[in-house]
Amino acid sequence: MTTLSDRPGTALMVIDVQNGVVGGAHQRDAVVANIASLVDKARGEGVPVVWVQHSAEDLPEGSDAWQYVPELTRQESEPLVHKIYGDSFEGTELEQVLSAAGVGRLVVTGAQSDACIRSTIHGAFTRGYDVTLVGDAHTTEDQSSWGAPTPDKVIAHTNLYWQFQEAPGRTAEVTPTAEVDFAG
Repeated sequence: MTTLSDRPGTALMVIDVQNGVVGGAHQRDAVVANIASLVDKARGEGVPVVWVQHSAEDLPEGSDAWQYVPELTRQESEPLVHKIYGDSFEGTELEQVLSAAGVGRLVVTGAQSDACIRSTIHGAFTRGYDVTLVGDAHTTEDQSSWGAPTPDKVIAHTNLYWQFQEAPGRTAEVTPTAEVDFAG
């Protein structure tokens, strides 16, 4: 149960599923397909879908790399939050968007598992949100040549540690796409 007592709603977050972010990501097509199915499910159930889009030197706003992947199409009525930091809350209007929609629980998907996903789920949790990470709907690229674990291990580790997060009045969980319950 969220500590945001006046916010009983749930939102699906789609973070940084952009051409330049997921182009070489681990199991890209399967992850994007899972996210697409969750977007369809959320829309069918009247659950808000919040899109987050990163800009950086290698993702200049308006470029092809900056665009969302073609398999995912945002509806005009769905909020789009632009960010320049890993945590989707930092320096953005995300908190205002969620507050206006009465959202206290986030179902999180996107990229990259070891950067913007991790930053955002922690940022949301510390701000009082319940956070469900969809275990098979986030991904990352291979950075093992710089000493990082391989992408499958990064994703597995993120899923492992997130399911054990605890804080007063908040819940953290990891759920596969097929078991996501927006009511719940």
